[in-house]
Amino acid sequence: MTLTLKPTPGDNPRRPGLVLTPEDAVALVPSGVTLAVGGSGSLLQVPETLLAALEQRWGKERAPNDLTVVHVMGLGDLQGRGIDHIAIPGLVRRFVGSHFVLSPRQQKTIAGNQVEAVGLPAGTISLLYREIAGGRPGLFTDIGLGTFVDPRQEWGRMNDRTREGLSELITLAGREWLFYPRFDVHFGLLRATVADVHGNLAMDDEAAFSDNLAIAQAVHNSGGTVVAEVKQIVAAGELPAGRVKVPGALVDHVVITDWPNQTPITRSDPRRTGVEPNRPTAITPLPFDHRKVVARRAAQEIHEDDLANLGVGMANGISYVALEEGFLDRFTLSIEQGVFGGLPGVGLDSGTAINPTAIVDMSSQFDLYDGGALDFAGLAFAQIDAEGNVNVAGVDGTPIGPGGFIDISQKAKTVVFCGTFRGGDLDVRVGEGRLEIVRDGRYGKLVDRVQRIAFDGRRARRAGQRVLYVTERAVFRLGADGIELIEIAPGVDLQHHVLARMGFTPIIREPLREMDGRLFRPEPMGLRCLPPRRLG
Repeated sequence: MTLTLKPTPGDNPRRPGLVLTPEDAVALVPSGVTLAVGGSGSLLQVPETLLAALEQRWGKERAPNDLTVVHVMGLGDLQGRGIDHIAIPGLVRRFVGSHFVLSPRQQKTIAGNQVEAVGLPAGTISLLYREIAGGRPGLFTDIGLGTFVDPRQEWGRMNDRTREGLSELITLAGREWLFYPRFDVHFGLLRATVADVHGNLAMDDEAAFSDNLAIAQAVHNSGGTVVAEVKQIVAAGELPAGRVKVPGALVDHVVITDWPNQTPITRSDPRRTGVEPNRPTAITPLPFDHRKVVARRAAQEIHEDDLANLGVGMANGISYVALEEGFLDRFTLSIEQGVFGGLPGVGLDSGTAINPTAIVDMSSQFDLYDGGALDFAGLAFAQIDAEGNVNVAGVDGTPIGPGGFIDISQKAKTVVFCGTFRGGDLDVRVGEGRLEIVRDGRYGKLVDRVQRIAFDGRRARRAGQRVLYVTERAVFRLGADGIELIEIAPGVDLQHHVLARMGFTPIIREPLREMDGRLFRPEPMGLRCLPPRRLG
């Protein structure tokens, strides 16, 4: 006797109640619950249609209210989309997120003490979803110790209204850890590309996978409701199992989106999705300016076979320098959103890559980073102080949040912080092997004491990390006794342009070197990777 296994689920009809209008879907959100919003930066996988519908419901009903909203990355486009739809006092009681800079209304409500807000490392939130899903007591992590998320500092509180953070400081097996107790996630809003009539979700036209699976598991095992918006719904059996990223058993409802874009500025780019073989693509080189100077100097620290991560801003230019110099294929770039290889996107395309070699779930990427896999990290800075501490999380009352910065910087073997020496209307000229400062910036970024610690210089020294701070006019190193000035740009006066414009006096060990003159010339430098870290 033999049995016949038919294709699953073959001719079965659509699951009753699966497909809803956006309005009916958000009508299911109760007041006072914890709502997880998927997405991983800019508007990648952000459920834009559902968030807009939730804003409209609030406008009509003043409901739901008192939500705790959890999101990993900054979910916005600076124009009111994404999380800004629901950044409304009354609708939201508390935000728990890692980055707020893409959402002006959210920033304003936090800065104005109209809602509570806790800023955490992106990986902490991402991995906590999995602990919630697994029914475990919570997340144990050393990421964030010694930074503003540590209970001994600001506890992650982004404003005065917020009285408590989420973590506890504990000692386990003789080591300090931050412990984040689990909490129920009652409702989840996700974004995918395609659903079938049984709720299985595929993300073929998405440039990253975000935490969709982890959120769906956390919400499902909390007894909550998962709603996903998609571009289309297909018949049963049309989605092969290998394309399904979230099983239909975890999805309660789906809606059709009216926002088809991959990012705020890219509607659909198959070069970023990884569903087709990579092909040669034309890329415009970085313009020759001081930003390129910084990216070039940082690129000089990369070793062959490094696993690297590049942050937004000037550090992102390292990848373009490596492409122009011909060694982008000699090391592996990665992005915290789960992307490996390729050329990382810039600006509002950040979180994506052209011609990636692999895309994994974001929580798996943070497992890798938090475990110390990164050889090199190029990151931005807002402030640096004499102890080597770095602030990116907030300046002068503006809530920014750390994003993936803490996860990336705390464990990478080499960290290069990239930025201008001063900020605000800085005007410099580069060329002929030198730098000319036409008009200096209004405010200093190398200060006596950073306003928030997102990178702990003392902890980095104890861990033996190699840390550089690269600007257009000078390069600094984290030494055993503090910040050391090791290089100065040709054409720059040490006393007038550097020392007199810092908030502290760096250590200077003779002789002080000049930055490589090739950095300040428009033609390619002939750069190559340093030898592999792991020989044999």
